[in-house]
Amino acid sequence: MALDQTFVGRTYPPTEPYEVGREKIREFAVAVGDENPVYTDPEAAKAFGHQDVIAPPTFVFAITFAAAGQVIEDPQLGLDYSRVVHGDQKFAYVRPVRAGDRLTVTSTIEAVKSLAGNDIIDIRGEVHDESGEHVVTAWTKLVSRAPEEA
Repeated sequence: MALDQTFVGRTYPPTEPYEVGREKIREFAVAVGDENPVYTDPEAAKAFGHQDVIAPPTFVFAITFAAAGQVIEDPQLGLDYSRVVHGDQKFAYVRPVRAGDRLTVTSTIEAVKSLAGNDIIDIRGEVHDESGEHVVTAWTKLVSRAPEEA
């Protein structure tokens, strides 16, 4: 069943603030195998002009994908998550995510389309810090695979 096109442009409420911790950044950098010291060493980060350690560019995915859960779980949209695969991800940064940031995400459905029986949904996540400063925009493309024919 095709997703409802009228959902394009629907914006969901901002998430509760997520506090970015040094240890979470370090764990993520280790998990993705990125040894850049600006992710783990406050002094190295300061030497590069940062206030504290910064997060690798894809760190924000964990926050924005959790926020996209509002879209995924919207019963009116009718997305069958058991058939969903991650199609694409991209980010546009205004500034790096830093340890100590308290971030909220506002998700908006940018596009809904069907292609060869698959439903494709594009979700934009606008990430702001607690002062309201725009930090990054993330785009997530999800593909809900067509049901298999008997």
